Amino acid sequence: MITPRHAVSTALLMGATLATGHAVAADTLENTIVTEDYDLQLERIATGLENPWAVAELPDGRYLVTERPGNMVLIDADGEMVRLEGVPEIASHGQGGLLDIVLHPDYGSSGSDGEGMGDNDWLYFTWSQAGDGGTATTLSRARLEGERLVDVEQIFVQDRFSQPGRHYGSRLAWLDDGTLLMSIGDRGVTPERAQDSGDHAGSFLRLTDTGGVPDDNPFVDDADALDELYTLGNRNPQGLTVTRDGEVWSTEHGPRTGDELNRIEPGVNYGWPEVSLGRDYGTNQPIGVDSAPGMRDPVHVFEGRFAPSGLAEVTGETFPDWQGDLLAGGLASEKLIRLALEGTEVVERELILEGEVGRIRDVRLGSDGAIYLLTDEADGALYRIAPTE
Repeated sequence: MITPRHAVSTALLMGATLATGHAVAADTLENTIVTEDYDLQLERIATGLENPWAVAELPDGRYLVTERPGNMVLIDADGEMVRLEGVPEIASHGQGGLLDIVLHPDYGSSGSDGEGMGDNDWLYFTWSQAGDGGTATTLSRARLEGERLVDVEQIFVQDRFSQPGRHYGSRLAWLDDGTLLMSIGDRGVTPERAQDSGDHAGSFLRLTDTGGVPDDNPFVDDADALDELYTLGNRNPQGLTVTRDGEVWSTEHGPRTGDELNRIEPGVNYGWPEVSLGRDYGTNQPIGVDSAPGMRDPVHVFEGRFAPSGLAEVTGETFPDWQGDLLAGGLASEKLIRLALEGTEVVERELILEGEVGRIRDVRLGSDGAIYLLTDEADGALYRIAPTE
């Protein structure tokens, strides 16, 4: 059972706005969220973001935010925002657009001059690209120079362009060995693609930092499988995090219900669509079976229609009682849930937010140990959550 939380009413403090209509850092919310262990304050850092999808923190404290319609926004320490030039032409149809973003794990460690020009100062981002037959999930990298992207390289594109514009997956996370995990959804109309090892759809991929194939990928010796594959049987994973211990956790959209928390391991088949606790949108009938040999059951199935997106492990000294717990965001549910783990079992769930900020698309831990949220709205926002002083 989820432990309820209680929050006091919010009061908006008026602040300045940019000429573009974006709110700057002076726009904050005074809000106390009471949890089992902490009283939390909710702060609105920036508003006016157009369907933001992901946020990454630069070493100098600025934020990069992707907007699904195809813009990348740089937010400085004063909350001022600018849309960057040099972003590729994005096919922002349906659920597609400019999606996840992460920094190279060694960003800023090789003589960077503060403008993203060090040897490893690459930004990696996923997006939907138009092509013959529809769109495909694509991975590019670029450098940040002032207020524009430079040296933009497309380093991976899904093997097949298809319709409709749904289920792109697109979450990114670095493994401890410096390789990059990338999710791709089943693309929404032919779920059987997730069981086809000759198709990138419905899987996690593992790539090098230049988009190549690591020699020890689990399917490289299978002549019938694509070398980039790391898993099979994933419907649409949009939460992904690698813990301090190197474990990989993901949240995945089920159909109508059956949203999952999975521990991601190489070579594993997670069952979709043969195994699912979800239901058909049209008939409301169960899809597949509850469990099957050779397919991994989820660690946890969320109640109702959670619609998970964004996942982060709690680290640092800001939340000592939550160390190692996972924070999962929800879109349709507008929830933020804390999950406490023992091994591969969820032993506690606590509801932190429900409806206070809207559709939660991304969840990240900042360098200051605070929790950062993005809300996927036409007038989306970046929020910060930390204990009250």
